[in-house]
Amino acid sequence: MIRRPRQLLPVCVSLFLLACSNTSEIDENIKDLPLPENWQNTTQPVKVKDNWLAELKNPQAHLLVEKALTANHQFAIQAYALDITEQKMIVAGSELWPELDLSFKSGRNKDNQPTSYANSNSINLNLSYEVDIWGKLSAADREANYNYLAQKSTYEQYKQQLVADVLTTWFNVIEAQKLLTLYEERVKNSQQNLDIIEYGYQSGISSALDVYLSRNDLNTELTRVSEQRTLKATLIRQLERLIGEYPKGDLLVDAELPLLTTEIPTGLPSELISRKPELKASWYQLLSQDAGLAYAHKQRFPSLVLTGSIGDSNTDIGELLSGSSLAWSLLGSVSAPIFNAGRLKANEEQARLELKQGEQLYLDTLYSAFSDVENAITTESNLKNSYNTMLAAQENAKIAETLSFEQYQSGLVTYTTVLEAQQRSFDAQSNLIKIKNQLITNRINLHLSLGGDFSTPSLENEAE
Repeated sequence: MIRRPRQLLPVCVSLFLLACSNTSEIDENIKDLPLPENWQNTTQPVKVKDNWLAELKNPQAHLLVEKALTANHQFAIQAYALDITEQKMIVAGSELWPELDLSFKSGRNKDNQPTSYANSNSINLNLSYEVDIWGKLSAADREANYNYLAQKSTYEQYKQQLVADVLTTWFNVIEAQKLLTLYEERVKNSQQNLDIIEYGYQSGISSALDVYLSRNDLNTELTRVSEQRTLKATLIRQLERLIGEYPKGDLLVDAELPLLTTEIPTGLPSELISRKPELKASWYQLLSQDAGLAYAHKQRFPSLVLTGSIGDSNTDIGELLSGSSLAWSLLGSVSAPIFNAGRLKANEEQARLELKQGEQLYLDTLYSAFSDVENAITTESNLKNSYNTMLAAQENAKIAETLSFEQYQSGLVTYTTVLEAQQRSFDAQSNLIKIKNQLITNRINLHLSLGGDFSTPSLENEAE
């Protein structure tokens, strides 16, 4: 009987060391992933620039970004979410410290046999402290800290996404205006064609078919103008929502679509992990789940709580803390889970499965980020080629449009040939505008995919 404590000592020490260990449960292969040395369509890596917004010289673009960062409601929600997570981190950290409470009670009692009155007053200072024997509270604190870092990175990612959305929508409004101007010009041309065709029909030169075709062409263009005006109005409202100025309805956009021809420094794939906020958020979330698993595991071990109190009681409130009746107590209690129908074990297994799920989520986020960069680089190259070929197509189509109408007036071709030539010219001009905006949108998305930060002149001045 005397030897039993000595025999149990190694078991207790082993249990203590096992519970206190902070070994990570994250798959080691994830910590050391084989990453490509360079992007597929690039040769010489150049460090990613963080001030890509400076490439846009239009002051309205910078002003809209500043307004969005100040007044966008969704961005404000993200800011509050970050503040809330910070408070949760403080709460989790406070569990590592003792809790001290002060209580004061005062009362008056009446006794009827015989009638008498008595005063009672007491004051107590109570201390409670859970000793973090197994590191359970430390694990909870780490989980909260990693959650905060994940939320902070999510906030940064949302900020970059907001800037990209503002600029993309702004350029979409410009594209819509350019196309609307082109469509309105098409209406004028169609009306002129109709006037000429009807005059020719009355003179016996044109056929009735040509008249009907020209009228159909005019109605089609009028319909296209109406639809484009609706699209432009919708985009402006969308932009106003992003910058927090809806429903003023007085936002005016008057700018050109710039042709971006400079090369984008793409950096190395390995740098993307530490640069892009979305990837950092995913990694911190994985670390938080790892700490959550450690907490769930250590919940199954005994807990040691120390309590202490010091106080005084007296019928006369003025005699409190006089020292004559001052009392104190110091207690320690140990509680251990015995039976909970498998709840704690299930909680631990759930945390373990969530960690494995988080590993897959991190890998999916990582490879999606690599894929986004690769796709944007490929799209950039192909869009540049498309722009050059469409530019040549536009020049040829304009010449063909002029020649077809001249030949029609000379009776060499039918009016159907004229319509086809005009449609090709229109398609080339509208496609050129769209491709130009696609180049801009893809450029913005590439900056976003690379994790390159932005800056505006006023923000830079404030930083200085």
